[in-house]
Amino acid sequence: MSPQLTPIVDTAQDLELAERILAPGGTRVPNALLDPFVADVDAEQLRDLLRDMIVLRRIDAEGFALQRQGQLGLWAPCKGQEAAQIGTARALEPRDYVFPSYRETGVIYARGAGPHDYVRTWRGEEGAAFDPDALGVAPLQIIIGAQTLHAVGYALGILHDGADEVAVTYFGDGATSQGDVNEAMVFAASYGAPVVFVCQNNHWAISEPVAVQSQFPISGRAPGFGIPSLRVDGNDVLACMAAMRWALAHARSGKGPAYIETVTYRMGPHTTADDPTRYRGQDALEEWGRRDPIDRVDTYLRGLGERDDERAAADDAAAATAAAEMRAACLGMVTRPPLAVFDGVYAEPHTGLQRQREDYAAYLAGFADED
Repeated sequence: MSPQLTPIVDTAQDLELAERILAPGGTRVPNALLDPFVADVDAEQLRDLLRDMIVLRRIDAEGFALQRQGQLGLWAPCKGQEAAQIGTARALEPRDYVFPSYRETGVIYARGAGPHDYVRTWRGEEGAAFDPDALGVAPLQIIIGAQTLHAVGYALGILHDGADEVAVTYFGDGATSQGDVNEAMVFAASYGAPVVFVCQNNHWAISEPVAVQSQFPISGRAPGFGIPSLRVDGNDVLACMAAMRWALAHARSGKGPAYIETVTYRMGPHTTADDPTRYRGQDALEEWGRRDPIDRVDTYLRGLGERDDERAAADDAAAATAAAEMRAACLGMVTRPPLAVFDGVYAEPHTGLQRQREDYAAYLAGFADED
């Protein structure tokens, strides 16, 4: 299915072109395409999705604060993208394997990440990542778009093994301008690889607006490669879950790759090294704030009588606990001595490596002289 190829003019029109189930005001709207894929989602399950998003937003805020306090080298915020990440990730099966970019905090949360897993990479500690086998998630990818090729390679392995799995890769709108993403789609379509491409269109590739990169919806590119695509409201957690279920069913049934574009908005900076006030105004933030993914589910559930202040307080408490555990894990990490970086590189001693160790030791000693 191909999206409407209407030129992108502004954020309001852009979002209206996307499929949705929950409108920004918290009302349920009929959707013949998506409704069948979430017909089983009752109020209890929706409350769980809401709690996930609330906890994720608090984890994200804690990561931002830890970086500002010098405990992390960098942090890539995902505020505003909670529905796109939680909705799609909660649709996955445990056997599926994810290839994320650097912003998918919500995806690793949904896959069972522990307190240490959110900060180890950004703190630069030993291991530098979570356990990929435990989560079914490859390490966070900093190189823009490279993970899409890794996902397709993994999916080709699934084909070779005859396994009932799907590879899933996440990337931003800016990554769609990279050759890697387009090459990945060529390979996936050519070989019928069971892979799902998830583009989180948050409207900003660092400081470049999406309308500069693409005059038409990004999901319209996939059919050109022979890949069916679906464009959904990325701030609607039900629409995102439905879209992923559709894509997984397509890929798992042997029909090849599928593509999802979730239309959302990055409410914070690109990373903590960025100052978004230099390239975007306050009006868009206020506009997208009225489409907040958490608020719309809260409003919908309260309208059904399925949520009250007591439940909200319990969710906030769960979020505070997750943040406290994350902070304790970060502050409790013991950084290895600098020279330990050479340990375990080779099974046997290596003269070249020993020279490097000695050179680095001399370099470090130079700082001691300054004291």
